[in-house]
Amino acid sequence: MERFETEEQQVEAIKRFWKENGTVIILGAVLGLGGLWGWRAYNDSVISAKESASREYTSALEQFVESDDIQGLSQYVEANSDTGYAPLASLIVAQQAVEAEDFETAKAQLSLASKGKNEIADVAKLRLAKVHLQLGEYEPAIAQLDSITAPAFSDQAHELKGDVLYAQGSFDAARDAYSLALIELPNDLNIKMKLDNIAYAKTQAMSSASE
Repeated sequence: MERFETEEQQVEAIKRFWKENGTVIILGAVLGLGGLWGWRAYNDSVISAKESASREYTSALEQFVESDDIQGLSQYVEANSDTGYAPLASLIVAQQAVEAEDFETAKAQLSLASKGKNEIADVAKLRLAKVHLQLGEYEPAIAQLDSITAPAFSDQAHELKGDVLYAQGSFDAARDAYSLALIELPNDLNIKMKLDNIAYAKTQAMSSASE
């Protein structure tokens, strides 16, 4: 799995991917559902609602791609919170809120996206934990990380948990978390550096406590 260094890279990847594949994805989803379940198995009103949600999301996302205006996506989330597209829209709105330092909006949007048990929810939990860490809200950050279930994100969850524990001053626990991350990413120099820094941080903490 590709790992993006920044949230901005993730947003740009979403925008780029949608520009290249958005129409095909929607068409494929419609055809796939039709082939799997059969059109007759759907109630006409349900089909209409799903098609409407898809069109509205596509329109809102295209508006964002073209202009970076998230108003349409924000309105979409409010009106369609029970659709499968809403978490995707929430992730983008939350990222823009973080960039604007509107952390309460970011937390609200990420909380919406984190509901459920799927990879999108786990991405939202990772990002929500980062916001909590940035605000010094350590316990909520740990809670989000502990609720992540997708194996694809376990290395990031362990590393970020190490960051939270390090910030708390729980250096031994942070070392354990970084070590778990390093098992999955044995060549990650950033994690190795964080592990190396723990011994120094413990020495500094003990020195400060003795003064």
